[in-house]
Order: sequence, then C-alpha cells, then structure tokens
Amino acid sequence: MEQHTKELSRREEMSVAGAALQGAPWKAAIIAGGGVAAADIALDLLFGSPEIAWSACLGITLFTLIAAIGAIARPNVPDRVTRQARLWSLRHPFRFALYPAAGAAIMMYPIQLVLDGEGVFGAAWDALMGGVMIYLIAGLLALTLKGRAR
Repeated sequence: MEQHTKELSRREEMSVAGAALQGAPWKAAIIAGGGVAAADIALDLLFGSPEIAWSACLGITLFTLIAAIGAIARPNVPDRVTRQARLWSLRHPFRFALYPAAGAAIMMYPIQLVLDGEGVFGAAWDALMGGVMIYLIAGLLALTLKGRAR
C-alpha cells in the first residue's frame, strides 16, 4: 500500500510543534530553569559580581530543553492530537527543535538588550547564538529519541 505524505507548511509545522509541546513537563522545566538561574546568581554573588543576563539565559536554555525533550520523550500522551504531534516531532527532530529554539531566542533577546547593555545588534547576535545552541542540542537529543516514533 502506497502511503502519501503531504509536506507541511511552516505554519502547519509551527502548529504541530506547539501541539507536541502541550505534553511538556512545564512545572519541571520552570523549577529546573529557575533553580539553575537562581543558583548561578547566588554563586556569582558569593564569588564575584553577578551576571544576571547570563544567569537568566542559562535558566531559559535549561527550561526550553527540558520542555522540548520532555514533550516528545513521554511515551503515552493521553489525547490523540498531542500524540500525533509528538510522533511527527520524533520523525522530524530538527524541524521540531527549530520552534523551541526560536522561542528561547525571542525570550533571550530583551534580557540581552536590557540587562547586558550590548545594544540592538549585539543582543540579537547573543540571542541568536543561544537559539542555535538550543536548536542543536534539542535536535540531537530528539534524534536519539527518534526510534520511539512508532
């Protein structure tokens, strides 16, 4: 039997990635990201001057990675839409990783701009590099989970 697969538009991909992220472990992601950011600030206060922008972006990075990987790693998602979106994400790990990475870069930009004082272009560059790092890590981790797409 021949199976026809339709290519998704960017808008449809964004919707599917968002649906997959509905199954994310949000509480764990918030606790881990916030905890790491707070711990980094506390250590900076003890041993030098705190770099709040770095700590916040580190927290965002961990938050995003836990949410993204947790969303697709869960084997049994209760509703059909989230389950189908999760399977698509496992079959297309780097397409899926693009959306959490873009969201993280968007969250990092104002932090870099306001707290780091690097200017519009410097903040954009730093946020973009943070997003690229998240894209690569999330894509590679999702690739290792690809065998779960049954």
